[in-house]
Amino acid sequence: MVKALFTYNYGKEKMKKIKDLGYEIVYIKERELYYNEEIKDIEVLVCYNPFNSLDITKLNKLKWIQLSSIGIDQVPKQYLLEKQILLTNNKGGYSIPMGEWVVLKILEMLKKSKNFYKKQDNKLWKIDTSIIELYGKTIGFIGTGSIAYESAKRLKGFEVNIYGLNTTGRSVEYFDKCFSTSEFDYFLSLCDILVLTIPYTEKTHHLLNESKFKIMKDGVYIVNVSRGSIINEADLIKYLKNGKIKFAALDVFENEPLNENNPLWDLDNVIITPHNSWVSEMRNERRYNVIYENMKRYINGEKLINIVDLKKGY
Repeated sequence: MVKALFTYNYGKEKMKKIKDLGYEIVYIKERELYYNEEIKDIEVLVCYNPFNSLDITKLNKLKWIQLSSIGIDQVPKQYLLEKQILLTNNKGGYSIPMGEWVVLKILEMLKKSKNFYKKQDNKLWKIDTSIIELYGKTIGFIGTGSIAYESAKRLKGFEVNIYGLNTTGRSVEYFDKCFSTSEFDYFLSLCDILVLTIPYTEKTHHLLNESKFKIMKDGVYIVNVSRGSIINEADLIKYLKNGKIKFAALDVFENEPLNENNPLWDLDNVIITPHNSWVSEMRNERRYNVIYENMKRYINGEKLINIVDLKKGY
């Protein structure tokens, strides 16, 4: 019997299915999770981020952590490397709602939805003739993983040019062309709309900064659904204010929740959402399906899905 600790309860039926695979399950809410005798011998940890309160160095039998998130920046990666603890994530679990979100925010920016909502609130009937089309625009994705894939798939019908940036420039379905990281500056210069879907690592910290903003087209649109720290926020604010960046739709920020004194709140050319792009009525179902599949594979000694390369950080 393999002992597993869950920090989220997926319901009686779903948890029973996992128990029936051959697991002893301990359930403790994440915000109430601290080291105790009941969990000292767990082998599997299924969680999001208990690492601030739970000292996993005391879990001597821990062999595998299954995250409910795609991002892994909350994980003590060095310790996992040293102890050879396996890490898997929820890659693909949120990609469909996030793909829909990307399409939504692009259209909201180009069609100036924010301004129309303000007019509605003020009962103001006034036509805006500055609205532009999405048709024919070039959309560039920094990162061509599952979120970018689902976004590109949904954008195809708008008859746009879809470019991607990945490590080698490898081709990806639904992308008209992909560039390697060595072509980063050239790639940036081509984009009317830039979407960030790349994992956060030490290498991608402040990947977009003043020098990169200068390379972009005047009036570029930006969507960020990855991690806030991929953009230097101070530089972003500067270029939003001077108009180099026409508009930005931001779901993630360097510090969350976003401080009420942050200048981004007061900019008319910014759409702010509270790290909400991953949410849908299917989120728990898809997350559970990934967890169940991996729990089944683990108990049977088979290779797991969504294994994270801890050295690469994704």
